[in-house]
Amino acid sequence: MLTKTLAVVFTVAATATATIADAGGSITFYRDGAMVEREAAASKGIAEVPLESGLLENSLKVIPANGTTIMGVEISAARQDGKNAKELEALTEQRQRLEDRLQALATREKIFTAAAKSQSGKAPRKTKTNPDPMQTIRQGTDYAIAQLEAVYTARRKTEHEIKKIDGRIAAAKRNGRSGNSTARISVSPPRGKFTVKYATSEIGWQPHYDLHLAGSGVAQLQLSARIKANYNGYLQKVSAGSLAEARTAATFPALPGSTARLASFQLPITEENLGNDVYNQFSGRISNNSSQYLPAGEAGLYKGGAYLGRFRFEGLSSGRSRVVSSGS
Repeated sequence: MLTKTLAVVFTVAATATATIADAGGSITFYRDGAMVEREAAASKGIAEVPLESGLLENSLKVIPANGTTIMGVEISAARQDGKNAKELEALTEQRQRLEDRLQALATREKIFTAAAKSQSGKAPRKTKTNPDPMQTIRQGTDYAIAQLEAVYTARRKTEHEIKKIDGRIAAAKRNGRSGNSTARISVSPPRGKFTVKYATSEIGWQPHYDLHLAGSGVAQLQLSARIKANYNGYLQKVSAGSLAEARTAATFPALPGSTARLASFQLPITEENLGNDVYNQFSGRISNNSSQYLPAGEAGLYKGGAYLGRFRFEGLSSGRSRVVSSGS
C-alpha cells in the first residue's frame, strides 16, 4: 500500500468532472502476487480508477487506446477507514490464532500417531498388575486412535474457519474501496479510452498436490490451485508462475472456491519405503527435474488409485531433491 502520493503534472480544465466507465477487467493470481488489468473510458477528459489494495509500487501502467493520448496520471494514497482498519486487524489476529491451532493439532497428531504405533507394537506380557496384557494394549490403541479422530475433526473445522475468515478479510479490504488507492487519469480526447495494468501483493490461491506412486522409480505429482480470492466483476485466472514470469507463464480460468489443475510432473523418486497394511506410512526422495519451482502446500498420497493419507510438501526448487514422508 502506498504511503505517499506519486504525481505526474498535467493540465485539465477546471470544470471537468471525474468519472469512469469500465469496459471489462481481469485479475491473474501468481504464486507471489496478482496482476490486474482493466479497460476504462474517461468522461470530460478525466477518469478516476479505483486500484485494488496491495498495489505494488512502480507497477502501474496506463496504456492508451488508438487515438487517445495520456495527458497525466496522479495516484492518491489509500485512505483507510478507521472502522474498516480495526475490523481487518481483528480478522487478521483471528486468522493467526487459527494458524497457531493448526500447528498445535499437527503436533498432537504426531504424538498420538506415535502412541498408536507404540501400543500396537508392544509384546503382551502378563504380570500381577496386568493380568490381561492384550486388553490393556487394545485399550491404549483405541484411546490413541480416538484422540487422532478428534485431531482430524478439529483440523477440518479449523481449516473451514480459516476459509471463512479469508473471505471476510477479502470483503473487508474491498468494502466501499475506502481503503484503496485511486488513479486519476487525464486523457485527450475527452472520451478517450485506455487500459490500466498493475500488480498487487494479493495471494489468491493455495497450492495443493496429489502424489501418485507407481513403484517404478517415477512418481506423478499433480499441482492444483485452491482459489481463495473472490473479485466480483473480474475474469479470474491463476498461474503457477511468478509475477516476473507473467509474460510467459501459462494461465488457467479460476472460479472462486474451486480447484484448478495447473500442472502434472513425472518426477524421479528413490529410497521409497511404504508402510504395512495397517498404517499408511511412506517416505521417499523426490527430485524436481522440471524447470519450474514447486511451492509449498498440502499434499495427498495415492498408490494404485487408493488414497493413503496426506502430508506437507515443503516446496522444491528446480534441480533439487528432498525427502517427503507421510504418517511418520
